[in-house]
Amino acid sequence: MEESEELRSILPFLPLLARSSSLFWPSQAVETLRELGGGRVDSGHHLFRSISLLRNALSLSSQPLSPSTSLGYALFFDELMSGEESRKWFQEVIPALANLLLRLPSLLEAHYQNPRNAMLTTTALRLLDSQQPGIVFLSQAATVCMTKAASTGLPFYFVVLDCDMLAGDGYLNGRHVKHLPMINFDELFAFEVHSVGLIEDQSSEAVEVDFANKYLGGGALGRGCVQEEIRFMVSPELIAGMLFLPAMADNEAIEIVGVERFSSYKGYASSFRFSGDYVDQRKVDTLGRRKTRIVAIDALCSPGRRQYRANFLLRSFDAATSTSMETSEGKFPNHKITNSQIDYHRMDQGNIIGVATGNWGCGAFGGDPVVKTIIQWLAASQALRPFIAYYTFGLEALQSLDEVAHWILSQRWTVGDLWNMLVEYSTNRSKGETHVGFLQWLLPSIHGHGTGMDLSNLA
Repeated sequence: MEESEELRSILPFLPLLARSSSLFWPSQAVETLRELGGGRVDSGHHLFRSISLLRNALSLSSQPLSPSTSLGYALFFDELMSGEESRKWFQEVIPALANLLLRLPSLLEAHYQNPRNAMLTTTALRLLDSQQPGIVFLSQAATVCMTKAASTGLPFYFVVLDCDMLAGDGYLNGRHVKHLPMINFDELFAFEVHSVGLIEDQSSEAVEVDFANKYLGGGALGRGCVQEEIRFMVSPELIAGMLFLPAMADNEAIEIVGVERFSSYKGYASSFRFSGDYVDQRKVDTLGRRKTRIVAIDALCSPGRRQYRANFLLRSFDAATSTSMETSEGKFPNHKITNSQIDYHRMDQGNIIGVATGNWGCGAFGGDPVVKTIIQWLAASQALRPFIAYYTFGLEALQSLDEVAHWILSQRWTVGDLWNMLVEYSTNRSKGETHVGFLQWLLPSIHGHGTGMDLSNLA
């Protein structure tokens, strides 16, 4: 295998060695993986010992684990887990994972020798630079290997997967540079308000928005358990993207297609709990990938009053538009379409799917939830998405959102009309001339303050 530029870019971040055009594990790592693959590990204490040996073989011992890690492994596998579950782990799951990891060198060699990666637009695994658009196709087997190499947690994901499920499933991680759109005067599309429910539970195959950290995945492998981290826990294949995608700049977004969901959960942040397996019933495309599309966009952290300035409104609008523009009748042509990508683009042919989103950039990030809501509606409409499904998570500031949205649609406002009203409100807000929310400012009668504004001349 010729050592390509793409392979050289990612090799420092892989647990493999390269020599004489071949990839291989260090010999000590092979010995430990074979022990695990042969089913000779039968306790949490023994498993931790094997993981420690792997860490030493891969020169990771300089990154110390918590002093109580060994006790945690013993507690989880030997006491908290039932005898039947523990036996399944040590006799089936761990051997299968270890044997799959032993295949990682050959899987990567096959990946870089794939004919589609020699086409005009490369789709090989590589470290993408800032401002570099690109597409990466990964098989499910390679994705599982890298996810396992990145984390020893996420147990249910590895229980569900077996080697028979790993053949032929393609995954695409796309990264593209956004281009600032011009506000148009097209009609506003349908706006669905959901006060209960979760974005990942939507059944309409809509584009799902990931409220991302500028580093994809945020605290998924460390601390943190809010919207993005939870999405990565229930669909662990997303973690693979954390290995080769750099920080997003203001004008960038990341698109991931084909991930599967494996877990159910309840709670949020400190109350988050795994609540059982989840059988993903979403249809697959011709490449065998789930028809799941996730677009990650970051937001300003603690923007305060500056979020109401025109340049920051445009920054948010630009980011929100990237969740929808990629296949909007060629309006976002970052790549020449090669044969290897045709099936991917057919997945969204004709803009027949909408956008599922929620309180992006709010909560811990401190954004104005109403302003962020309106911006996402404008962006989806401008990109010709037929609807936006908005999940409010019961936020009090959005209680009248459904009523106001119906009123706006009844007046047949365009994207430009609503944008102009948002700019006017934001100008007043940035100057301290108003302190009420946008919905109350727009239609005070709904909130019991006055008779409302006469905006019929905008219809």
